[in-house]
Amino acid sequence: MNTDTALKVLSALGHESRLAAFRALVQAGPDGLPVGDLRDRLDLPAATLTAQLNLLRNAALVSDQREGRVIRVRANYLQMNALIAYLTENCCGGLASCEPAIGCKPAQKGASK
Repeated sequence: MNTDTALKVLSALGHESRLAAFRALVQAGPDGLPVGDLRDRLDLPAATLTAQLNLLRNAALVSDQREGRVIRVRANYLQMNALIAYLTENCCGGLASCEPAIGCKPAQKGASK
């Protein structure tokens, strides 16, 4: 990830509603959530959530897929992990004593826990 992309991603996360939406999607796992369920969880007006999701999409933090009449939104774990790697790539000058945590690896659909 380059600096411009990192700034775009951080900017997208720099709002309470967008951060809450992204965190809810990360917590939901690889199946994501229907937009209506996400709206209910966050208690946001539909137009507000749409605007917030557009900014998250623009930063490649979420993607969506139409499933009949439902739009399902998913977190982009690759983008999230790329940001974490970017932020920690020079951690403590490379000393092993402060290695960052391993990035998020959501369980695959149908995999046992």
